[in-house]
Amino acid sequence: MKYKILIADDEPQIRDLLKLYLENEGYEVAEAGDGVETLRLLRAWKPDLCLLDIMMPNMDGYQTLRHLRQESNIPVLILSAKDADAEKILGLNLGADDYLSKPFNPLEAVARVGSHLRRFYSLGVSEASKPVLKVRDLTLDTESCLLEKDGRSIELTSVEYKLMELFMTYPGKVFTKQQLYEYGWGEDYIVADNNIMVCISKLRAKLSDDPGEYIRTMRGLGYRLEKQG
Repeated sequence: MKYKILIADDEPQIRDLLKLYLENEGYEVAEAGDGVETLRLLRAWKPDLCLLDIMMPNMDGYQTLRHLRQESNIPVLILSAKDADAEKILGLNLGADDYLSKPFNPLEAVARVGSHLRRFYSLGVSEASKPVLKVRDLTLDTESCLLEKDGRSIELTSVEYKLMELFMTYPGKVFTKQQLYEYGWGEDYIVADNNIMVCISKLRAKLSDDPGEYIRTMRGLGYRLEKQG
């Protein structure tokens, strides 16, 4: 199988360099210079993996990633000159699988591409077969977007589903209010504490009569999904 790699970066020299190395490894490559073109190619060309720059015109990498994750589960490797931990964490929490800081060794980029493709597709996690997430007695089918507790279906709004998907992908990990809002609502966080608190409260009520049984408040930090009862 010849995997298709989409390079999204506004710098032609970086696209050319990555394309050269990737094609030498046998990959089929397409290029995009901004977020709008990235999403168009995502839908029309259906790549198997995307290398996504953060600083792009028209639509930056974070906005592009939010839209991409609504339509696709392919591996995404962030490319960015921003090396701050906060930038990396935001990208990963929005759904990126890896992060490469510029300048990077193109051989390392190709190696990471190969590693993610092997892990993703060898496990059958593709557009046709997305993972089922299980934490304790909760099961989330990310293909049908259905949450079950002990075999009983729990109806979720779109935002509630996104938050549960994030929590169940990283059980035990603490997420800040900003991270939850930007992932769940797909908007930049300004002051939305009330929206988050109401959503978390409704989720807790749907999961259990005990508010803290599944989603625990970490004072001054955020929220986490408890791994064990």
